[in-house]
Amino acid sequence: MSTLKSDLQSFLRPDQVSDNVSILAQHSRDESYHEPVLPDVVVFPESTDDVVKIVSYASANQIPIVPFGTGTSLEGHVVPIQRGISMDMMRMNKVLEVRPDDFLVCVQPGVLKEQLNEELGRYGLFFAVDPGANASLGGMAATNASGTTTVRYGAMRDNVRSLEVVLPNGTVIHTASLAAKSSSGYNLTGLFVGSEGTLGVITELWVRVWGIPEKTIAARAEFPDVESCVRASTAIVGAGIPVVRMELVDGPFVEAFNKYTGSTFSPNPTLFLEFNGNARNVEADVEAAMEIIQEEGCTTFDHVSDDQARHTMWETRHNALYAFMHQYPGYGHMSTDVCVPVSKLPAAVVRAKELLDETGARGAIVGHVGDGNFHVTMAVRTDDPEDVARANRFNEALVHTSLELGGTCTGEHGVGLGKMKYQEIEHGEAISVMRAIHSILDPLNIMNPGKLVDSPATVESHHA
Repeated sequence: MSTLKSDLQSFLRPDQVSDNVSILAQHSRDESYHEPVLPDVVVFPESTDDVVKIVSYASANQIPIVPFGTGTSLEGHVVPIQRGISMDMMRMNKVLEVRPDDFLVCVQPGVLKEQLNEELGRYGLFFAVDPGANASLGGMAATNASGTTTVRYGAMRDNVRSLEVVLPNGTVIHTASLAAKSSSGYNLTGLFVGSEGTLGVITELWVRVWGIPEKTIAARAEFPDVESCVRASTAIVGAGIPVVRMELVDGPFVEAFNKYTGSTFSPNPTLFLEFNGNARNVEADVEAAMEIIQEEGCTTFDHVSDDQARHTMWETRHNALYAFMHQYPGYGHMSTDVCVPVSKLPAAVVRAKELLDETGARGAIVGHVGDGNFHVTMAVRTDDPEDVARANRFNEALVHTSLELGGTCTGEHGVGLGKMKYQEIEHGEAISVMRAIHSILDPLNIMNPGKLVDSPATVESHHA
């Protein structure tokens, strides 16, 4: 038995510590294309007290720690590039308190999105952030996840009221009160949301929840080209229509979905929309949106309110990635994640189409166009260095386009390993402020080292 494992088992139960090869392999990677690295050991805390003991031990011995949730991140966030301890938070999975009158709920970090909504249903409430995967709330907070509903409800940073965090020295803090607003002190909650495990370990979250709406209507609109499709989305946002979801699915995705399922949708760029609220207002919103998008060149518009019909309509969007990758068996998946001001979105998407042609990358566009965030899914032969290089060239060119348009290199996937090289370009002198904050909170650099704002040399040494 290793010294590390035996030390950890001296204050944890034996079943909370593992160096089994298959367990190590499960915690060596996420769903990205980044090279996996085995941690030395995996621990499974079951309480804040467990986390305090683990972090305090790691601090005393200068051992790296990487918090781990469901492993669904897409930029290598949980790859333990300096090995050490992978801290699996999924046994901390209780909904601790629901406050219906305050529209707040307190959860442990291992609670899953779908688990939370099942619990909230009995109160007539739901948690609005929808990243697609059935991710853990702790992981969603760590990456400032968002998704299809951001245009209406915001990202995780807009929906987390307060956090309990174990700092790198083992101190436990609470980042804010539960009041709906405060002008007291620094915004520590906003600092830790999106910190990707580099400043501490999230052990409890108070998150905002919403009342289940009376009526929901889904709509599907086809366009002759991507540019008119995106223009329609920006026009809807500009008109102030409270759309809940507004998703672009490019023609190649629709064509792939037809092949995948036997459907017969026209393979045109398509905008999927969702509206909710009281029945009268929702129907008025749909009518207003329909008028706007028809002025932008919409060729077909359908809308449904029945639950099953809505589910069927959204299948094309939800299964777009799987349908696209099904055409390329054995290929790896790479996804971009840029976000630009909504007014710049048509230019960004058109440029993305041009870059696909210029680089020869196999890709198609999908995105949360209501908030300016879109992705290009690419099929990549990971065993072919030139093919990987081609996809990387496309990704880099698109990121630079986004930055030139006043946008960001990542709207929701996070920085992880994949977007570190753009941090200084995007943030300029502000990166030194971020690094100063990190060095004060984590002077030993044990919390997920080599990520987010860490020195690029840390990552380069891993890839050398």
